Amino acid sequence: MFESKDESRLQTARPGQGAGVSSSSSSTHSSDTGDSIRPERADADDGELDRCSTRHSMGQDMPVEPMSSVVEIPDEVYDRIPPHRKLVIVSLLSFCSFLAPISSTSVLAATPEVAAEYATTGSIVNLVSALYMLFMGLSPIFWGPLSQVYGRRSITIITAIGFLACSIGTALAPNLGAFFVFRLLTAFEGTSFILVGASVIGDMYRPTERGTATGWFLSGTLVGPALGPFIGGIIVTYTSWRVIFWLQTALAGVAAVGSYFLLPETIYHKKIDDLVGYSGTAKVKVVLGMINPWRVLRLWEYPNLFLTGLSSASLVWNMYSLLTPIRYVLNPRYNLTTPMQGGLFYLAPGCGYLVGTFIGGRYADYVVKKYIKKRGMRIPEDRMYSALPFMGIIIPGCVLIYGWCVEKDVGGIPLTVVVLFLQGVAQLFCFPSLNTYCLDVMPGRGAEVIAGNYALRYLFACTGTAVVLPAINAIGVGWFSTISALFVFSGTVCAWVSIKWGREWRRKVDARRRKRRAARKRVEEKNGDLAVDDNLHENTRRVVGSPADAPAQLTTPRTQQEKEEV
Repeated sequence: MFESKDESRLQTARPGQGAGVSSSSSSTHSSDTGDSIRPERADADDGELDRCSTRHSMGQDMPVEPMSSVVEIPDEVYDRIPPHRKLVIVSLLSFCSFLAPISSTSVLAATPEVAAEYATTGSIVNLVSALYMLFMGLSPIFWGPLSQVYGRRSITIITAIGFLACSIGTALAPNLGAFFVFRLLTAFEGTSFILVGASVIGDMYRPTERGTATGWFLSGTLVGPALGPFIGGIIVTYTSWRVIFWLQTALAGVAAVGSYFLLPETIYHKKIDDLVGYSGTAKVKVVLGMINPWRVLRLWEYPNLFLTGLSSASLVWNMYSLLTPIRYVLNPRYNLTTPMQGGLFYLAPGCGYLVGTFIGGRYADYVVKKYIKKRGMRIPEDRMYSALPFMGIIIPGCVLIYGWCVEKDVGGIPLTVVVLFLQGVAQLFCFPSLNTYCLDVMPGRGAEVIAGNYALRYLFACTGTAVVLPAINAIGVGWFSTISALFVFSGTVCAWVSIKWGREWRRKVDARRRKRRAARKRVEEKNGDLAVDDNLHENTRRVVGSPADAPAQLTTPRTQQEKEEV
């Protein structure tokens, strides 16, 4: 239950349809369409989930603009899929979301070997890893709107096949240029699993259940970067680095087959359904507006969404700046000689992520229910209270201990492993809260909101991956860890500020957007009246043949209005 209950949206009939389209009794505040979420075919039995269409437009050539940021969805939408099937879908999506992150770090253990094969340096190969993260940051702003328009299933299958093909290309890359291209395309395709998976959870689970489901889903996303170097280290120790990408190809094949057979279409409303009755040109124009990446970036007009994105970005920066240099930082300090030995350190945060999976999401849901009882309503920002102590105290503390103990050679391997494990557990108390907030705050545009969040995350991950080794060489691991700890603490402040004022910010931005929309509509109506006047004058001259006779034959709306005023 959202805090706003007194707003409703009128449904307008589309060209070519009757005006008697039923409207939902639920408020729809933030979707781009007036979402009526009543199924079109209540008696459908063809195995497909019922989807909902609004049959709503504001004119043949006019895309519908979002007017506010809160959506209420009837409870029965979340009962379309039985619980056991939901578990299968979450497991599949967690596996799929494992692929792009594990690919981002599995090559780290093989950096010297890849550099030797292509007669280049480790810095160049690490640049590929940084660009990989950049493309992971760019791709959500494309896949997010596409999944809102065409649905989750089709986007997942298309990108799974693309990820499979690019993995084969990377394994067979004959030169450094081909290796660059296929790696970047792999990142671009693979990030859709993470984005669409989070959106599917929003489609299937009630807000009070999403934290738990998101925790399980994120286990794949977070364990991937930690296990990648370990698996890569084992492979490189005993065979060629190309086997890493053949293994990735096999996993991608499983994801593609599983997505085709096990993933239904879960979205309750495809925006493409709104375009029934549009002409070809008008349909193309509106679709291009719907899938425009700028739609995602424009959501940062909401300060709470931008600040929450920075909170998530601080965590991802910390994660990748810890994982990227492990082989370079820890192997020399602890006299480790093989890639596999260095890869064992990645198991510590990986095990932390797994342990956090069992409790982090559940704790986020517990906090939501606690504040519902306290307030008598659900406010999306309340969920983020669950992340504050872990972001503000535990993670920065672990990072500082790790950095300065490694710098000063204190505590040895045991202390390093313990703090890496604890910060991994703590991250699984933060990510489910922040991810689920993105789904809760604007349910009608959940995929786009979380796309913007992921874009910020991976842009900072790209920066962290690129600068961590030069920075450690320049200032030492202790001071770099101090910078990372301060960044995470700043992310905590951003989350707290969003909790404190996010609700008010949303209302103010909604009001501003409504005013802009109303002003645009007045201008369009005025221009439309002028165009009608010109057309009628032209028709008058053609029919009557003499301008002098025109008033006797036809009266335009504007001249009729002038007569009445006189």
